Amino acid sequence: MSVTRTGLPALVARHAANTPNALAVADGDTTLTYAQLASAARRLATHLRDRGVRPGDSVALLMPRSARTVVAQLALWWAGASCVPLDPAHPPLRTAAMLEDSGATLTVGDGKLLEAAGPAGAVLALPDDEFLTGPEWGGEGPGGDDTAFVMFTSGSTGRPKGVAIRHGAIAELVTDPDYVSVTPRDRVLLHSPATFDGSTFEVWSALANGAAVVVCTTARPSFEDLAKEMERHGVTVAFLTTALFHQLAVRRSRVFSLLRTVVVGGEAMAAQHARAVLRAFPWIELVNGYGPTETTTFATAHRVSDADCDGPVPIGRPLAGATAHVLDEAHLPVAEGTRGELWIGGSRLALGYTRRPELTAERFVEHPRFGRLYRTGDLASAGPDGVLAFHGRADDQVKVRGFRIEPGEVEHVLREQWDVDDAAVTVRRPTADDARLVAFVVAAPGPVPRAEALLARLTAFLPAHMVPDELTVVERLPLTTSGKVDRHALADLAPAAEDGGAAEPLTPLQQAVADVWGRHLEHEVTRPDADFIGLGGHSLLALVVAEDLREELGVELSLADFFAAPTVAGHAALVEGALLAAHTDLHPEAPEDTDGH
Repeated sequence: MSVTRTGLPALVARHAANTPNALAVADGDTTLTYAQLASAARRLATHLRDRGVRPGDSVALLMPRSARTVVAQLALWWAGASCVPLDPAHPPLRTAAMLEDSGATLTVGDGKLLEAAGPAGAVLALPDDEFLTGPEWGGEGPGGDDTAFVMFTSGSTGRPKGVAIRHGAIAELVTDPDYVSVTPRDRVLLHSPATFDGSTFEVWSALANGAAVVVCTTARPSFEDLAKEMERHGVTVAFLTTALFHQLAVRRSRVFSLLRTVVVGGEAMAAQHARAVLRAFPWIELVNGYGPTETTTFATAHRVSDADCDGPVPIGRPLAGATAHVLDEAHLPVAEGTRGELWIGGSRLALGYTRRPELTAERFVEHPRFGRLYRTGDLASAGPDGVLAFHGRADDQVKVRGFRIEPGEVEHVLREQWDVDDAAVTVRRPTADDARLVAFVVAAPGPVPRAEALLARLTAFLPAHMVPDELTVVERLPLTTSGKVDRHALADLAPAAEDGGAAEPLTPLQQAVADVWGRHLEHEVTRPDADFIGLGGHSLLALVVAEDLREELGVELSLADFFAAPTVAGHAALVEGALLAAHTDLHPEAPEDTDGH
């Protein structure tokens, strides 16, 4: 069958017919064969059709990461709808904006999450598989030109924008790929949020090729959680954001000893980390993937060799269904080795932005020579062999820990706050492996806002990865001679520092925790009430700190516990409690009272 004309359910149906007993999805203690996956999805599709879902509908999906998520996606498609993934961790206001812009007619998913989120419009709690007794939906499902997903990315106007991605584009990306090895014997890890386009590769590179998806159900997995999940289910292929890859590479993590293939994407790959992994784990197939969501996850890719690490790691050549053009300001091809803007074309381009025709026309351009192209805003150059090198952004857009962020969206939300007159957002890099989103605000007349309180307020409007790691109140924003905000000068301004007020001295255990914090926060931590987030910590640094606490103090700290008590004193108390629980000889039971008193 023609891949570009194929809907994703047809790929699953083919494997269900040819290898019905092959493992398709593993989720903790639950496993589904291809036959079971197809059957469960078709029964759920009947349930959805009976409740009004029709071809062409856009339906939002709110579920924790699980095998049921894969079943639900397939069911929506077999029922004829497109899927709008929602993240349970996103604030309700952002979810509401996504629902409105996607045109979703219904939100389905986990009953408890739906009740907590309270999305506008119609909702439907999905039943567990054992309660689905109806017939299997017999329709063929979507075609290649139908919309599979609407995935949202950051928008410079203060509102996320929904990218409509076709079934055929995903099928072309993942079916018999030549940039990565995926066979029916492989098991591919799913640990990305459903709203992140990396999850598309994680699920469908497996199911398109008769392999199995291994779902990590821990909402915020630590390094150790990932390793245990991989060991338990024999994971062989994993996608890692560049920032996560770098942190694992620094540690020579045992994660790499478990894998055959590692695909990395999201930001520029550091050559020293790539080389370290390739030399420590020489069997690893290391792939550097590049591509905005608008080009269906990856537009180009490169298998990295040790020789590639002598300079910047290339982003490679276009993948099946994609074309790449390095153009100048007149939209003409530049000479070999010359930098220009990278434009992507081909059959895997997104349909555009939902309900945003003006923005679609601005970014998806009909080129007189190369046809329909997407302007990436990235700078690149092509070598004599056609291999592309990446040279950063042509605009203000940034990547932080794999997420694409428009500073303008964060700035817009900040300026909407009653006590903020103006705001600017940029990225600070205290080390090569640590990118921090930092905000600078000019206070409105009246009380000067406290950084911690202002950041806490932003969590009602922005997902966690878009809330700045640091915020500093300044008298004025630095400007260039043309009157624009000078972002280079912003990056040099001092970040918010630890409060120097009087505090109790650190206990020995608190000092051990503070030493670990300070090593990664890049400054000394001296207070037991010091707050990890307030000092510039973020989710990836939390992973690193939790791993160091495990290695140095012998205590596993879940990320849920980490953020529930994010102070030095709080972490020290958790460490002490875990040590006492692990060593009962440190608190033996009191002797039995024999005298009745």
